[in-house]
Amino acid sequence: MLFRLSLIVSLGLAAPVFAGDAEKGEESFKKCKSCHSIIGPGGEAIVKGGKTGPNLFGIAGRAVASAEGFSYGDGILAAQAAGIIWDEENLTAYVSDPTAWLREVTEDDSVKSKMSFKLNKGADDIAAYLASLN
Repeated sequence: MLFRLSLIVSLGLAAPVFAGDAEKGEESFKKCKSCHSIIGPGGEAIVKGGKTGPNLFGIAGRAVASAEGFSYGDGILAAQAAGIIWDEENLTAYVSDPTAWLREVTEDDSVKSKMSFKLNKGADDIAAYLASLN
């Protein structure tokens, strides 16, 4: 019994904890699904959406620009080359202002994001929702 409890506790600590509200993020994700879908590892559609942007399943903790089969722009590939990982801070900042975030993490004022949408409110909730799907 004690082993099972310690295993549950350790597994719980291994999952990323995000400050935002995942339930609010799920509702807010409706703004994102015109470009993004969330397709689980078995091919099941968690959120049916567009294909302009990459599948966002499992994004939290993953390297930037690493979704298989997606053609990324130069700006996000520069962030990938810098070794950036999608965590709460990066996800929240990126969806708030993608180009500004790319310029900050790459230290290159000439890079741009292909994602033109800016989420002025609730970015931390979106990050928490996406993390909850890992």
